[in-house]
Amino acid sequence: MILGGCSTQKITDSSSQKEETQEAKNQDISEKSTDGEADESQEASKDVFAMDTYMTVTAYGSHGEEAVEKAVTEIERLDGLLSTGEESSEIAQVNANGGGTLGKDASYLVERALEFGESTDGAFDIAIYPIMAEWGFTTGDFKVPSKETLDSLLEKTKLSDVVFDKETSTVSFKTDGMAIDLGGIAKGYTSTRIMDIYRECGVKSGLVNLGGNVQALGTKTDGSKWRVAIQGVDDDDSYLGVLSISDKAVITSGGYERYFEQDGVTYHHIIDPTTGYPADSGLLSVSIVSADGTMCDALSTSLFIMGKDKAIEYWRAHSDEFDMILYDKENKVYVSEGIAEDFTSDFDTEVVKKE
Repeated sequence: MILGGCSTQKITDSSSQKEETQEAKNQDISEKSTDGEADESQEASKDVFAMDTYMTVTAYGSHGEEAVEKAVTEIERLDGLLSTGEESSEIAQVNANGGGTLGKDASYLVERALEFGESTDGAFDIAIYPIMAEWGFTTGDFKVPSKETLDSLLEKTKLSDVVFDKETSTVSFKTDGMAIDLGGIAKGYTSTRIMDIYRECGVKSGLVNLGGNVQALGTKTDGSKWRVAIQGVDDDDSYLGVLSISDKAVITSGGYERYFEQDGVTYHHIIDPTTGYPADSGLLSVSIVSADGTMCDALSTSLFIMGKDKAIEYWRAHSDEFDMILYDKENKVYVSEGIAEDFTSDFDTEVVKKE
């Protein structure tokens, strides 16, 4: 079973801009189970477009249809709350007004985003939005900003200038012109919320593919683990390896997801908050594996920006919370020991140990 591709933009220079559909970066490649009771193996599945990507929710068992319908409703609700492009969303309103009161979901995400920002020494930065907009990654109007422009905007993207009051669920900015974007954490939160819905509905086996980011509940209906292919960085159907999972999310970040070319130079969308330019850390892709989809989403971006050595150092300090798969410019794969036995790859692979 292949869980659908995500529609990602690959943009060339202005004379030949185009969109191409690429395979989702993480795909379940398991065979559909035919074993077990009829009710338990009964599949319910639905596709939806939200958060700027194609998503597929799948649940098994007699409560599968109910779970899928509720999952789609939840996706649409969260998209309406968190989208920076929807003027009525909580986040868009906060950005327009320079602050405001957040609901339960956005409040939770801002709190966790600030925690990740602190633990990663600023690599994860929800205040990077003005620079993302200047590059055109939020609008599609792509351009390479001048260094002077980026230096000026860096003064408006300091995470320490985002003030959040947990007691009142209010957020404010110390500097005019600041804006936040939860896009780097929203899909992971959404996939975890869907797992909650599945459990509430009595589903024991299910899967969600949010634009290639996979989260699984339990195992397949025959008791075997889900097999997820980690997409390679080339424009083909190749993949870095296959990971077997249960009750885990697998979320990948890479410069190949969104980019444009200008004057023969490729610029991708993962911006280093310290420079304002696309991160050039030596890593080409980072996959994070954890039961916490929100964490996976945030750390896949953060560790990509950090680079291999700092990413490994960070994992060793938090190895009880997540595992990782790193792929660098030397065509080498690094997999943390917690998932090494469940990962197979044809690439040169090194197991990273806790030490």
